[in-house]
Amino acid sequence: MPNRKMTMAVIVGNRGFFPDHLAKSGRSEMMAALEQAGYGCIVLDDTQTKHGAVESFEDAKRCAALFKQHREQIDGVIVTLPNFGDERAVVETLHLAKLGVPVLVQATPDSPGKMGITHRRDGFCGKMSVCNNLRQYGIPFSLTTLHTVSPDSDSFRADLDWFGAVCRVANGLRTLRVGCIGARPTNFNTVRYSEKLLQASGISTETVDLSDILGRIQRLQDDDAGTQRKLAEIKAYVSNKGIPDAALMKMAKLGAVIEDWMHVNEIAVSAVQCWTAMEEFFGVVPCTVMSMMSNDLLASACEADICGTISMHALALASQTPSALLDWNNNYGEDPDKAVCFHCSNLPKHFFVEASMDYQAIIAGTVGKENAFGTLAGRVKAGPMSYARFSTDDTAGVIRGYLGQGNFTSDPLTTFGGAGVVQIPDLQGLLHFICENGFEHHVAANFSSTAGAVQEAATRYLGWQMHRHGS
Repeated sequence: MPNRKMTMAVIVGNRGFFPDHLAKSGRSEMMAALEQAGYGCIVLDDTQTKHGAVESFEDAKRCAALFKQHREQIDGVIVTLPNFGDERAVVETLHLAKLGVPVLVQATPDSPGKMGITHRRDGFCGKMSVCNNLRQYGIPFSLTTLHTVSPDSDSFRADLDWFGAVCRVANGLRTLRVGCIGARPTNFNTVRYSEKLLQASGISTETVDLSDILGRIQRLQDDDAGTQRKLAEIKAYVSNKGIPDAALMKMAKLGAVIEDWMHVNEIAVSAVQCWTAMEEFFGVVPCTVMSMMSNDLLASACEADICGTISMHALALASQTPSALLDWNNNYGEDPDKAVCFHCSNLPKHFFVEASMDYQAIIAGTVGKENAFGTLAGRVKAGPMSYARFSTDDTAGVIRGYLGQGNFTSDPLTTFGGAGVVQIPDLQGLLHFICENGFEHHVAANFSSTAGAVQEAATRYLGWQMHRHGS
């Protein structure tokens, strides 16, 4: 996830028989709002068109040329209508520029005491004409919460935060490279997916056989610089009291090899085969290594769940905080709106009240405790959560999913691994939806309230079929 300042391209609408001074002041107001929110801005100035606005085809060509010049910097487009605006000039700009990024349409409200010819805006009406033309041209766009809203208002600041998240998700997924490390465990039919459907949305999958990873590890010496660096990072990450040095060294080599493979292949997120080849033939679980990647916003899912890690990444793009992949695992007593979400676990330490390294109790029964060190155990902290699940529906030829919001609670829970209690309104309805539509038992979760931004990006800009629970 690139750590850089986001930049918005701005189209200032104007119409000659409306007051020109509104376009001039509107441009300044939008630039100030973006600067205050921490965004860069690409916009025409008054040497290129009148007041740096667009109201003709010639203006549209100049604006499109400017946007093309800065294509690599632009994350989204904001259409601002300080007056009615020329809808054709706006849509021609976007049509010619072909940026392929999200678009937000904003219109500035009139004041009841300034409805005369010198201050009348009519952006309320002009916004409908702009949206009509955008629809005709097949250009997807987003709307502000209020139909008309001032650039300097709290409401628009919230819109900007939301739209920034939409841009990060839509742009981030369209060019995503996902690494699949090892084969899907044979018993996990639930996580089967279509590389072709993902590729149609711009998501590339790079695969590597688990034997390739283990072979590279065999060639590493204990004193290898990358291994020693990773070993120090692991020891600093969480408490590893009682974990054998040999197991820590194996984790360090695994982490170093995966990190190098991802770097060489420019891979952003990954899914890892675990159950049970990693333990039987290498002798540790990969959980801590995966937890560290997820904690650094390089989402990593177990059981080769590619769609799971994409779901994690979408939430992380929106919130800019780590995501986890969890099982919808248990009921919580008699409360129909609560459940236990669990993994054994590779959750990022961001999720825990306190975490420590341990052995994986479930898999140890099969491979032995000595081959199961490296899991992360702890209680998930309380807080607001967003959840999401994407899936490729090969039969229908679509990518679909569901998402929503709820809370992790502080309800008492005695178990092992990484676990938390979630509370979701009408949870039973959601569980029925998951079962009736054949979704996986894995769900991505994030400490945020960003389901709306992920939904907008996935539905409007990627064309995926999304269900918003509780909407």
